[in-house]
Amino acid sequence: MKLNDIRDNAGARKARMRVGRGIGSGKGKTGGRGQKGQKSRSGVAVKGFEGGQMPLHMRLPKRGFNNPFGKDYAEVNIGMVQKLVDAGKIDGKTVIDHEVLKVAGVARGGKDGVRLLGKGEVSAKLNFKVAGASKGAVAAVEKAGGSVEVTAPKKAQAAADAE
Repeated sequence: MKLNDIRDNAGARKARMRVGRGIGSGKGKTGGRGQKGQKSRSGVAVKGFEGGQMPLHMRLPKRGFNNPFGKDYAEVNIGMVQKLVDAGKIDGKTVIDHEVLKVAGVARGGKDGVRLLGKGEVSAKLNFKVAGASKGAVAAVEKAGGSVEVTAPKKAQAAADAE
């Protein structure tokens, strides 16, 4: 047997039915769509319609709320930053901001910046410049001799400049 002799078994692949090609084909005239009505026309897909029964998406309960003013922060724990400093992926002597954490692969997403959280231990003297930080995280960093600069949100900064 050669590669060019390989074939599918007879009947393994069914040819598609050519619809609307004359009355003798058995699928002529209406093309298997029945007579008249919305579904006999082209371009119709009544998605989610269940014949008048209440559709599934309306039967299920709705939960939750999306706050249009909510901030999207990338949450980073100080313990994780300490691990990266020990591994040499972050230089502890420079200011650690969103860009540095993103390059290190810790801050994923977070279009409004980074929020520092206090899980874990920090032993190195680190300087952070972040959009937000928990009280525990600030206390832990300052206890180790570092500093945390929290940058004000853009709107609050604009309001402060106006005064």
